[in-house]
Amino acid sequence: MLAKRKMSVTELSEKVGITLANISILKNAKAKAIRFSTLEALCKELDCQPGDILEYR
Repeated sequence: MLAKRKMSVTELSEKVGITLANISILKNAKAKAIRFSTLEALCKELDCQPGDILEYR
């Protein structure tokens, strides 16, 4: 979604208010959990649905 929106990880981090380290953890599928408020902020900024950025493994 970042590539589709032509947005850098740094830019997303600033817009959503999440540290660069936490964005990186989410991006690299290393996160064990995510708050709904964080998911909502990411989806709002990326103009997408949760299913567009989450994958069940």
